[in-house]
Amino acid sequence: MTQHSEVQLADGSRLHVRQTGPADAPVTVLLLHGWTLDGRIWHRQVAALSETARVVTYDARGHGRSGSLNRGAATLDQLGDDLAEVMRAIAPTGPVVLGGHSLGGMTIMEYAHRHPGDFAARVKGLVLVSTTAEGHAHTVYGLPPPLARLVRVAEQTSAGVLARLGDWRPHRALTLALQPGLRWLLFGYPCDPADVRLTTKAVVRTPLGAIGGFRPSVGAQQRLETLAALPTVPTTVLVGERDRLTPPTCARSIATALPGAQLIVCPDAGHMLTLERTDEVTSALVDVVQHAHAPSTH
Repeated sequence: MTQHSEVQLADGSRLHVRQTGPADAPVTVLLLHGWTLDGRIWHRQVAALSETARVVTYDARGHGRSGSLNRGAATLDQLGDDLAEVMRAIAPTGPVVLGGHSLGGMTIMEYAHRHPGDFAARVKGLVLVSTTAEGHAHTVYGLPPPLARLVRVAEQTSAGVLARLGDWRPHRALTLALQPGLRWLLFGYPCDPADVRLTTKAVVRTPLGAIGGFRPSVGAQQRLETLAALPTVPTTVLVGERDRLTPPTCARSIATALPGAQLIVCPDAGHMLTLERTDEVTSALVDVVQHAHAPSTH
């Protein structure tokens, strides 16, 4: 059974938290979602893990059912600090496995950069899904590079406009209109229409201020050096072969920076691996959790 609660952060922001699994489980698995999404994208992994582990997801500030976003707080720095606060509030002791999809993976990297002592003491495993440590350096949206540069300029310009719109959300009637574009941008093949609908509903629910506000920070992040300095823990990096936002080059650079990391490239898959390749992502989490619970084996 899922327990819903809130964590109030030091600046007064409220984050919506979901917890499943036994409270006394030996390992806590904390799963972070991507930009414009929410914790529901992990629902299949939560169901698979919750019999043996305590599984926690939360909606990042300005996303899902969490509180509104102050424009000045729309940074990866802030998200990294938020993760530190959430861990102190809901998992103050015991080993933790972190899983991050897209922005969630970048949040984990920022947490490691800003709170290295906490990371070294608490984190016993990592699963990084469809993410990057190099901002938009490798993002070409599946387009020829000259066209991708034009798209990026347009995206950055529109992000500045959206950031000033605060909590305004588009009407839900746009859900159907957005589905074809999001299906092309975020998914590979095959693709379950129900997954596209879930993703689209999350995007439509995200305030435009959050969609535009995080864009500069996301595009500028550079954390390969941070990854290279991390203590060695069981780590798996997954990416879709057809990912248009964080292509395989992103995952390879992360896996190279993390000694001993396992790299999995999922054929024909896109950016939404938690939905598209449920078994692969779940298996990676189960394996890392098992190693985290038995540190003497590695």
